[in-house]
Amino acid sequence: MKLFRTTTIIFVLVMIVGIIFFVRRINKTEYGKKDVVYYNDQLHNVQADLLLGVSEEEIEKKYNCSIIMSTNPDEPELIKLISKRALVMDITRDGEIVGKVAWTDIEDDLENQKSSLIRSVIIIWVIIMVGVLGIMLMIYLFMIRPVNEMKGYSEEIARGNLDAPISIHRNNIFGSFTESFDIMREELKASKEREMQAEKAKKEMVAELSHDIKTPVATIQTTCEVMKLKAERKLEKTLNANNNPQDDPTRTIAETDETVAEAKDIIEKVDMISAKADVINQLMQNIFHATLDELDHIHVEKREESSLIIKEYFDRMNMNVSLTLENDIPECLIYMDKLRMEQVFDNIIGNSMKYAGTDINVIFGEATGAKRSDGGNDRFLKITVRDHGPGVPEEELPLIVEKYYRGGDVRDKTGYGIGLYLVKTYMEKQGGGMEYYNDNGFVVELYFKKVGC
Repeated sequence: MKLFRTTTIIFVLVMIVGIIFFVRRINKTEYGKKDVVYYNDQLHNVQADLLLGVSEEEIEKKYNCSIIMSTNPDEPELIKLISKRALVMDITRDGEIVGKVAWTDIEDDLENQKSSLIRSVIIIWVIIMVGVLGIMLMIYLFMIRPVNEMKGYSEEIARGNLDAPISIHRNNIFGSFTESFDIMREELKASKEREMQAEKAKKEMVAELSHDIKTPVATIQTTCEVMKLKAERKLEKTLNANNNPQDDPTRTIAETDETVAEAKDIIEKVDMISAKADVINQLMQNIFHATLDELDHIHVEKREESSLIIKEYFDRMNMNVSLTLENDIPECLIYMDKLRMEQVFDNIIGNSMKYAGTDINVIFGEATGAKRSDGGNDRFLKITVRDHGPGVPEEELPLIVEKYYRGGDVRDKTGYGIGLYLVKTYMEKQGGGMEYYNDNGFVVELYFKKVGC
C-alpha cells in the first residue's frame, strides 16, 4: 500500500506541474496589446516623416508598415493587405486623403500566439504521457510482474519442483508475501526430503533384514538336511537289523519298532521345519526384490568390543559347518558392530559353502597399518577365512565387491550379488578393511581396528 500511495502522489504531482506550466505559458502570451492610440501615434509619425521628405522605403522599414500613395479603393496591394486583416489607416494632407498606411503585425502576433499555444499544448501532453507511461511501468514492475512470477512459481510447485528459487523484491507490495511463499517452499522441500529419507531408511532396513534373515534360514535348512540324513540312516540301519536279527540278537521287536517310529517322527518334523524355512526364504526374497534397487545407505554402530566375541561366533558356527580354527584368537579390544560382524562372517562362510563346498580354515593374526600423520600406526586384528574351492576367475576379482554383481559361473545359484558388497561396506564403516584373492581357493582377509592404536 505504501508503494501505491507513492505512485499516486507522483502521478498527481506530474499533473499539477503540467497544469501550472500550461497556465504560466498562457499568461505570458501577449494578445495584441498594441491598441488604436498606439497606431494613431504611428500614423502621425508617418505623416510627419512624409512631410519632411523621408522616402517611403525608409518609413516602411522604420515603422514596420506598408505605404500606398493611392486613393483607389481597388488598388491590388491594398486589397491584398485587407485580406490579411491588416490595420489600414488614411494618410491625410491638409485635410485630404492622399494614401493609405497598413500594419500587418497584428496578424503576425496572432500567428505567434497560435504557435506558442500549440507548443504549450504539445509540451503539456508530453508531460502527461510521460507521467502516465511512468505510472504504467511502475505498476508493471511492482505489481503485474511479481504476480506473474508468483503464478509461475506456484505452477512449478504444483508440478513438484521445489528447487526453483523465488526472486524476492522487498520494495514491491508483494515483498513480504513472496518471502513467506519462499519460506513455505523451503519447508515443503525439507519436509519432502525428510519423508524421502524416512522412506528410504525403512526400505533399506527391510532390504537388509530380508537379506540377513536368509543366512540363518539357510543354516536352519542345512541343519534340517543333516538331521534328516542322520534319521534316514538310523531308520535304514534299524530296518536292516530287523531283517537280520542274528546281527543283534539282544534287540527286541518292541525296541526296533520304537526306533523306527522315532526316526520317522524326526524325518516328518524335519521336513515340516524345512518346508516352513522354504516359505520364510521365499517371503524374504519377495521383500528383498521389492526394495533391492533402493538399498544404498547402511548404518553401522561401531563400539569397543572384545575379540573373544568372534571366537564364540565361530564356535557356534562350527556346529553346522566344517570349520577349522588354526590358532587361538589374540585377546584384545576392537572396534566392531556385533550384528554387522555376524553378517560379515555369515556372508563369507555362506559363500564358501555355496560355491566351494569344501572345508573352511580360519587363521587369526595381527597387522599394522600405514603410518599416520601423527607418526603412529593403526593396529588391526587380522582374520583370514580360506576355502579350498576353484576360487574366483581373475578377471572377475575386482568386480565381486560391486553391488549386484554375480560371477558368470554362479548363475544357477540363488543370490543377489550384494553379499561381498555388504562385507566390504560393513568392514570399512567399522574402521577396518577387507582384502581378498585366490590362493588354492578363495581367501578373504578381514581387518578389525584395535582400540587405542
